[in-house]
Amino acid sequence: MSLRVVRPGLLTSIQDLGRYGYQKYGVIVSGAMDSISLRIANLLVGNQEKEAVLEMTLVGASFIAEHDLLIAVTGGDMLVAIDEKTVPLWRPVYVKKGSQLRFQSSQTGCRTYLAVAGGFAVDEVMESKSTYLRGEIGGYKGRRLQTGDIINCGIFVSTPILEQLRNSLSDSFSATKWHVNPESFINLKEKVIRVIKGGEFELFTKESQEHFFNGEFQITPNSDRMGFRLQGAPLQMKEPLELISEPVTNGTIQVPKDGNPIVLLADRQTTGGYPKFAQVVTVDLPLLAQKKPGEKICFKVISLEEAEQLYLRQEQQLEKLKAGLQLKSLKKASSAIKL
Repeated sequence: MSLRVVRPGLLTSIQDLGRYGYQKYGVIVSGAMDSISLRIANLLVGNQEKEAVLEMTLVGASFIAEHDLLIAVTGGDMLVAIDEKTVPLWRPVYVKKGSQLRFQSSQTGCRTYLAVAGGFAVDEVMESKSTYLRGEIGGYKGRRLQTGDIINCGIFVSTPILEQLRNSLSDSFSATKWHVNPESFINLKEKVIRVIKGGEFELFTKESQEHFFNGEFQITPNSDRMGFRLQGAPLQMKEPLELISEPVTNGTIQVPKDGNPIVLLADRQTTGGYPKFAQVVTVDLPLLAQKKPGEKICFKVISLEEAEQLYLRQEQQLEKLKAGLQLKSLKKASSAIKL
């Protein structure tokens, strides 16, 4: 089973939840920018949550399905069509062999995720299939996809939902009538990003602290998977300070000498020496990752306890989703037995 790339899009790469355990050797984590959309896409096709998917940025790719496939598309709202017919998002979709799957420009959000049942059959590098583009490791030959690439898919086990879609296939694809409500997990139109105060927050002037939470920042075009560079009123420290490099993580907001914040993201370095003004809370990292260059965002400070509660609530929602999907499969299986 495989997908053949007809058009690679602006930036399409294979990503999973990241390459953990190797930062002490200077190897970055990588992985999906929007991890929640990746996890849900995998759940919808019956994969493990951490399985690798295709991440497309701003302008999507086009593929030919070399075999029948079960897919799910989540994340940013790209216009998706199979043989000129619109494909619904956030649900299982059964695609017939020979069909052409086209992703257009993103209408809302920045990154769209395509999961296939069985995942993508690429080798793991340091226990991950994620592509680290600068290091040219992982994913498909360590690079973004190109026209003509053949991406092999793994073997998947048939499920009652898959069988129902296969039996109802009358055209190039069939999709379930039900879907996941994305706003239960990520509201792409929200512009407020929640943070907790960073280690050097108190070393910045009162004026800078107030502006950070009362003003707006624009994501500059000089932004990528490594981090978002923000443009706004410069943040100033009370006095110059030299810092020893320390570990950084996804969502760390550093402030270089020019005063314009940098939010570190999936392809971040392992350590950083700039002052750490704030830290984006885990549940808002997918939302931030879906913002496009040129968009404006603002920040709201919350406590560590609030951030932990938000995270627990999100994980509980995912557990409910998993339980709901299992229940749907059981109901379909029961119906099949009765017939």
